Parts: sequence; structure tokens; C-alpha cells
Amino acid sequence: MAVIKANSNDVDMLARLMRAEAEGEGELGMLMAGNVMVNRTRVRCMDFGNVNTIPHMAFQSPGGFEAVQKSYFYQTAREKDRRLARRVINGERFHPAEFSLWFFRPEGSCPAQWWGQWNTGRYKLHCFYQPLPSDCGEVFGTY
Repeated sequence: MAVIKANSNDVDMLARLMRAEAEGEGELGMLMAGNVMVNRTRVRCMDFGNVNTIPHMAFQSPGGFEAVQKSYFYQTAREKDRRLARRVINGERFHPAEFSLWFFRPEGSCPAQWWGQWNTGRYKLHCFYQPLPSDCGEVFGTY
């Protein structure tokens, strides 16, 4: 069952964004990036109060994703990427990204905090960050 609304164009956009942001991290890395993207779309807290669709999430400014500014994002979605996008749309979560609203790729080790949010772990080159329950408790809710 989908945890956010998504039509076929949304699935394609999410698939393209996951690929553009994390293809170098393999399928699991792409799924984790997708967790962050789905979380941003489904919560109504912090910077994401008005982000309620996949296009809003992808193109949020400020605070959106750098990949939408690069030509790689605009390539046609592949079926294997759509399959991964459907998995996160349907609620699959992967540690350390399951409750995260941010990720980034630092030059060195993961800072304990990033923009005031706590590190939940690293997968390959990306560090993941989640809010405190007092700042955005809904991200921790079950579907």
C-alpha cells in the first residue's frame, strides 16, 4: 500500500531522482535516498510543511536536491529504477535512512550533527540525518 500519492509520472520522477542522487551507492543506497525523499513528501514539519507531492519535494527551493540542476536527472527512468521507487513509495524503509529527512556526502567522516539534525549512520559515501521527535515526530510514525 502506498504511503504517499504517486502517479506514473511521479514514480518516474522519483526513480530519476534516486538514480541521479545515489546511483553510485548501488540499489540499497538508492533505496535509502528514496526513503529520505518519501519522508520529505509525507511529513508536514520543519522545512517540509508545504512539500506534499514528489515534484514539490524534488524541486523544493531552497533545500531541494542538486541533481535536478544536472542533465543526468532528466534522462528517461529505467524500469529497474522505477521498481526501486515503487518499493519506497510502498513503505519499505532501510537503516540508517528509515526516519531521515536529510543526507549528504561529506569529504571525510560524518559530522554528529548537520544543520542541527542528528546523524543516524552512514552508507558508503552518504551520511543520513533525522530530526528529533520533538521537531518532527510524524516521521517516526507507522504507515
